[in-house]
Amino acid sequence: MGHDAYQTLQVSQKDGVAHVTIDNPPVNVLSVAVMTDVRRLLTTLASDDTVRVIVFDSADPDFFLAHVDMTATPDALAGLMADLPDGVNVFQAVGEQLRRQPQVTIVKLAGKARGGGAEFVVAADMAFAAIGKAGLGQIEALMGIVPGGGGTQYLTERLGRNRALEIVLGADLMDAETAERYGWVNRAVPADQLDTFVDRLAGNIAALPGGVVAAAKRAIALRDHSDGLARENDAWAGLVFRPATAQLMGAGLANGAQTRDGEQDLEGLFRDLAG
Repeated sequence: MGHDAYQTLQVSQKDGVAHVTIDNPPVNVLSVAVMTDVRRLLTTLASDDTVRVIVFDSADPDFFLAHVDMTATPDALAGLMADLPDGVNVFQAVGEQLRRQPQVTIVKLAGKARGGGAEFVVAADMAFAAIGKAGLGQIEALMGIVPGGGGTQYLTERLGRNRALEIVLGADLMDAETAERYGWVNRAVPADQLDTFVDRLAGNIAALPGGVVAAAKRAIALRDHSDGLARENDAWAGLVFRPATAQLMGAGLANGAQTRDGEQDLEGLFRDLAG
């Protein structure tokens, strides 16, 4: 695997750990290119017995994955939609592939992750967040929709229905310590210790005797969200194609969404539009 193999990912491999850095300026939106690269990478690594752990981080210190690209069109998504597993939409397919990856997947969260980016974080096996720098939020409600990439199901499983509703409908950005307390991430770590902590954990897991990682992932089984993902897709699809939704997203883009300044307080930007 080389750094030139993917348009939006920098990939390296050492001692059983694949390090994947997301690099999609200006704010690391979860674009068609990112989703295409991630799915292709996960497919490639799934059959690579030399890799036991995959660590995801970001080339941008402020943004891990901002959110799904609001400018993506059905035509642009057509390639991904043509190769979907049964029972999931194009966004859910990313999370489900990540959840079912044979390797241990770890997110090193040192910036913001909203919407589809936050769904990516919760779909990974583990996530560790930098205190004072990381932020997580499901912002979709402020755009007139609900999460459509698995978030409603993954959050309910991990945090409980009450906290999932708070996150989805409250639509606030959650800091690392609160995310740890709620169970959204494994642990909040001082920012200057995040790299050392995650790299040590990933290295220790990769160095385990053969068969241990696979056995642990098989024993600590995934929950089947098939029915819930179908309900989520119905709920999302029933809102996303409304004219009001398009107007909200268009106004958001016109007022700074997907720019570095606008993304610093995207929640405030959309609340101002509604007010």
